[in-house]
Amino acid sequence: MKNLIEKPTLLNDVEFKVSINQLSGKDWNWANPQKANFEGIAANYYESSLAKWHCFDALDQDTECDVVVIGAGLLGTSTALHLAEQGVETILLDKDRVGSAASGRNGGQLTPGLARWEAEEMIENLSHDDAKRLWRFTSVEAMQLIDDLSSKYQLELQRKRGHITAAVHEGHLVALTQGSDARKFLGENHTQVVGKHELYDYVKSEHYYGGLVDRLGGHIHPLALNRGLVYGFIQNGGTIYERTEVVEISEQADGIYVSTRHGTIKARKSVVIAVHHASFKLLQEKSQTTIPFYTYVSTTAPLEVDLKEILPQDHPVYDTQFQIDYYRGVSQNRLLFGGQGTGSCWSPEKTAQYLLGRIQHVFPQLKNVELDFVWSGTTDLTVNGATDSRKFGDKYPIYAVHGWSGHGVAQTVRIGKAIADDFVGNAQDFEMLTQIQHQNIPLGRALAPMVIPVAKSAYGLGALMNPGKMVSF
Repeated sequence: MKNLIEKPTLLNDVEFKVSINQLSGKDWNWANPQKANFEGIAANYYESSLAKWHCFDALDQDTECDVVVIGAGLLGTSTALHLAEQGVETILLDKDRVGSAASGRNGGQLTPGLARWEAEEMIENLSHDDAKRLWRFTSVEAMQLIDDLSSKYQLELQRKRGHITAAVHEGHLVALTQGSDARKFLGENHTQVVGKHELYDYVKSEHYYGGLVDRLGGHIHPLALNRGLVYGFIQNGGTIYERTEVVEISEQADGIYVSTRHGTIKARKSVVIAVHHASFKLLQEKSQTTIPFYTYVSTTAPLEVDLKEILPQDHPVYDTQFQIDYYRGVSQNRLLFGGQGTGSCWSPEKTAQYLLGRIQHVFPQLKNVELDFVWSGTTDLTVNGATDSRKFGDKYPIYAVHGWSGHGVAQTVRIGKAIADDFVGNAQDFEMLTQIQHQNIPLGRALAPMVIPVAKSAYGLGALMNPGKMVSF
């Protein structure tokens, strides 16, 4: 199959079209009906802005390999690619299509940290040397790996540098300054805290009191990245099956048997479970450490004003309000804008109304704004905010990572490499991640629709009583 697929190709703008994804769970796509006048599930912005790409066959027979990777999102494709690069015979599976879940539906922002663990949390929970090592892993190394892969496989990913965290309260500048100081304490110095007037050079909104300019962060086309990793995997002799859902994993004396509806794969050496909160169905876990929630993204129609009039330096932004807004410019003068985190999935109509309202709140100078795309996404969070990284199995190693809390495009790719390095014995980075302790959430997944609103109300009340304290969700 080597060289039989093309690299993902970015279009100049978008093609309103039917999605190749079936979508599962609560995920949905909406496209402007005046422009997407067809039957079927509309593609979201990312899929619409890429040229037609390869669809892989489903597994229809029994086979075997060294390692089976379950889930063709960023974690799975990165793991598979880095295994294949080191000569490990690897099969990659997905129950839908490459990047059909969170990896092809997120905001596309590149920020450092391990999910919601940033430098301060690492300092509080680890020794200085361990915190420094983990921060470098999730910041400089994660961003560099994206650039290295892009260069190695000559991928066009719309990679741009620079990121803004905008303060919605003047008291939040204290927390941003402390965060910047913590990063410097761990040996990384890419940040600058700016006041209201200097921030206006980056974001033309009167809504903010200043912010943090991060030269290390940036933004990217996440689905192009995801497909690009698959392209690299295939170039290294990898095999992928789509529309192939795993129904059971069974560890036996001669390997791990991965059963699907139309065939079983014998993994002679290891299995990697590279999916979000749904992984609990395969983990056979005694405790639940994650709780699912839903988030939402939109992309406008081309704006009437030039994007440079609102984002002069093309930096992506997220703010410090409890329920964050995040946004960035994308192709053909469009604004990608996302936010919210809910326990029950909102409808497209409610989501569009909410996100249009947020756009008008942040940029009241924008007139006649229309949305061309709106979509939902499903992610999962842990109590402490860090990812839950596991390595288990009686005879053969089984790897799993979940609890991304809506963060970590670059870190997901870096952790995929860490899993591959751990498997072949090249590094101990993944072992470092497994040492982070996580708290059980009894019935967390079942109670998410009730737990998340209660938690948000409690945090919201706290924010009213102490508005200068920064707590972002």
